[in-house]
Amino acid sequence: MDIAKLIDHTLLKPDAKEEDIRKLCEEGEKYGFCSVCVNPFWVSFCYKFFSESCGSRVKVCSVSGFPLGATSTLIKSKEAELNVKNGADEVDMVINIGALKDKNFKLLEDEIKSVKSVIGEDKILKVILETCVLTEEEKIEGAKIVLSSGADFVKTSTGFGSAGAKIEDVKLLKEVVGDKIKVKASGGIRDYETVVKMIEAGATRIGTSSGVKIIEERKRFEKERFQ
Repeated sequence: MDIAKLIDHTLLKPDAKEEDIRKLCEEGEKYGFCSVCVNPFWVSFCYKFFSESCGSRVKVCSVSGFPLGATSTLIKSKEAELNVKNGADEVDMVINIGALKDKNFKLLEDEIKSVKSVIGEDKILKVILETCVLTEEEKIEGAKIVLSSGADFVKTSTGFGSAGAKIEDVKLLKEVVGDKIKVKASGGIRDYETVVKMIEAGATRIGTSSGVKIIEERKRFEKERFQ
């Protein structure tokens, strides 16, 4: 398995500079990551970087309603629309977490459907639940809504909450959505061993800012195994 193709190489820190984003893109190309995931301001920069690189297959991913999920449906949709207009192939949106806790499922369905409709069927939509602040029942309900609303992935975490992805949450989300949509594990994933566990639990995409470290660890593991 090519682990790199499952990784969204991520830099969403507010103090990221152009040199940091350029390095992210260079690493994305060097290691063959699935995408680089950046804040909306940097989408055009990344799109231009990869457009000028002949044969690059690294995608550009950005975020909507990030990291709190507490903006309006209109703002989330417009942000997602602009991301795609500026060159994003994928959008990771944060649900309205308070609405999930209030069991306002209609609002959640409407915002997911709205974002998906503006980015188009050919673009990937991942929906972040922020599992660290949810009960098991809320995780299940959230995953069901994501499944029924036309998104492509349900995602565990923003990486900005009190905790990130957990094996048991990935397993739970996978149980709910089955093979109908995919699961992305994100937040606090910093080593190869954890990536393997997340994949075994059902994740088919990994969000991490430690992509380079993980791939280098994988290389050492393979080398030691065959010595």
